[in-house]
Order: sequence, then structure tokens, then C-alpha cells
Amino acid sequence: MDRYELRREDYSLSEDQLDLQNAYAKFFETHCTIDTVHAAEAAGLDRALWERLCSTGATTMALPEDAGGDGATLVDLTLVAEEVGRYLAPVPWIDHVCAARLLARLDVQDLGAIASGQRIVGLDPHLGDVSGRRLIPAASVADDLVVRDGEDIVLMTFDSAPERVENLGKLPMAWVDPAEATHRTVLACGPAALEEFDRALAEWRLLTASALVGLVEQSMRIAAEFAKSRYTLGVPISSLQGISHPLANMAITVEGGRALARKAAWFLDNEPEVRPELAGAAFVFMADEASRAATMSVHVQGGLGVSTEAAASSYLVRARGWSLAGGDPADTARHVARIVAEKRSASAHAALAAV
Repeated sequence: MDRYELRREDYSLSEDQLDLQNAYAKFFETHCTIDTVHAAEAAGLDRALWERLCSTGATTMALPEDAGGDGATLVDLTLVAEEVGRYLAPVPWIDHVCAARLLARLDVQDLGAIASGQRIVGLDPHLGDVSGRRLIPAASVADDLVVRDGEDIVLMTFDSAPERVENLGKLPMAWVDPAEATHRTVLACGPAALEEFDRALAEWRLLTASALVGLVEQSMRIAAEFAKSRYTLGVPISSLQGISHPLANMAITVEGGRALARKAAWFLDNEPEVRPELAGAAFVFMADEASRAATMSVHVQGGLGVSTEAAASSYLVRARGWSLAGGDPADTARHVARIVAEKRSASAHAALAAV
């Protein structure tokens, strides 16, 4: 039996991974209440929460040991990402760790301040050769930004941070033009460098998908708790098919999205050339389903759900905004389709050659 055969189908967690998951669930439950989330909306970042999170090793864990990190797997990182999404944590953790991992793969030296989170590094998650001015999710709070500029992978800094743009996801998003950077360093260029950047984009979509899994699960719980306590005609509304069936669909979304994300993470870590489409597929699936599920959570609560004070409303806007932070999800769907088509074409040519 191939030594990976069972692992390809079994995505249950080890005891260490369960401990990791529980630790970050407790961390965010303690330090990231819905009031914390609301208070950070103007800036898109809670600096105190970010410092606390970094002190737990959430940024160093993502880096390989030879870069001063703890060598966590991508499956490990999906567990943290789920908790980030579950509590709507106003921290640029996904952008930072994906950019930092890219810098490590490009052999950038002295990542100490970035590894520890003292310097926040952002990533441009848009697919393809994006030129000129673009919106970057963490740009208004990042000390450094990693972008693609033509055939070059560029590290940029600004003397004055770009001004934050109000956005649906309440992210620290800003317009950035590489030509206007105060300091600009070409880290690498050519096909090999672009492959590494594409890997960072896949990781960003994978971890965003996991964050959306956590977001949907919490949206479901908010709606379910309300439905159990709200009565109509003498029965809880949770007993009505118009409520219970959509809640069941949300549970299916959570389990399906979680399994797909973990599968994508494992392949990306161990056999990236075998299933390169999975990370994008997980993102496309959750980008579509998260908005639908969060909308249903709001509807379950009726007039309360659409109020700005309701937690469900906060989950809804982020479900929509986070899905758009890297551009139109349809671009990712087309990217996945191209990967699958190319793989099938290569397989067909190989079969014909064998004949």
C-alpha cells in the first residue's frame, strides 16, 4: 500500500492538533469578543489582540524551522484560521503568515521581526499579472508588502501607510501602487519565483476558506440558539422545516468545506503537483456558501438579525467581504478550471503516446 494512500482519505486530527485547535479556540473566546470586533472596525486591526496572538507563537509556527519558525503544517494552520473566522478576529494573520512563508521560500534573510509579528507583512492575493494600482487587504496596517509586478516579486515599504478604504469585510484594506513605494526591493524574478508566488496565493485562498468555515459554523450556532428559544404557535421555530432544513444545510457546508480545506492543505504540503486545484476549489466553495449561510442566519433572527448590534449582521458582512478581498471569486473558479483542463489534456496526451 502506498504510504500516503490512507492519509489521502483520513483527515481526522492528531492529539497535538486537537490541543492546538482547543488552545486557539480558548484564546479567541477570551480575547476577541463581539465588542472587540466592533471596536476595531474603524481601523481593521486590534493592535493589542495582534500582539497577544503573536505572543502565542501563531506567526512563528507558520515558518519552517530553518527560517526561525516551528515548522507547522498547513493542516495546523487551517485550524488557527478556522478560529480567526469563528471569532471574526480583526488581525491580518492570514495575509501575514502567507507572505512570511513566501519570504522564507525565497531565502530572504533576517525574518526575525516578521516571524515574531513585530513587523506586519501583507500580500497581494490577486491572481495573474496585476499591474498598477490595486486593493490589498492588509495594506493600511502592514509595514511591508509583497506583490507581483510583471515577472518580479517585489517587497515594498511606504514612509506613510496607505490610507484605509472602507470595505464590506472591515479589513485594513488600501489602494497600493508599486510605482509609489518609498522603498522597493526585487526579491526574485522569473518562472521559479512566480511559482513560489502562486503557491502563496494558493495558501491564502486555502486559509481564507478555512476562516470562512469557522465563520459559517459560528453563524449556524447563533441562528440555532435563537431558533431554539423563539416560539411560534406554541413550538420553537427550530422545529419548522423552513428553519431546520437551512440550518442542516449550513452544517453540511461546514463539514464539507472543512474536509475539502484539510485535504487541500495536506496535498499542498506533501504532493502539490498531484491536486493543485484543491486550494482554489475550497475557496470557491466557501466563498459562495459562506454568504448564503450567513444570510440565512440573519433571516432566522428576523428584524433582530438585520440590526447593526446583532452578531449575525457582523458575520454576514464579513462573509461577503472576505470572499472578495482577493478579487472576484469567479477568477479563482476559472483558474481552477484551467488547472483541471490542463491536467486532463496532459493525461490524454500521455494515454495516446502509450498507445
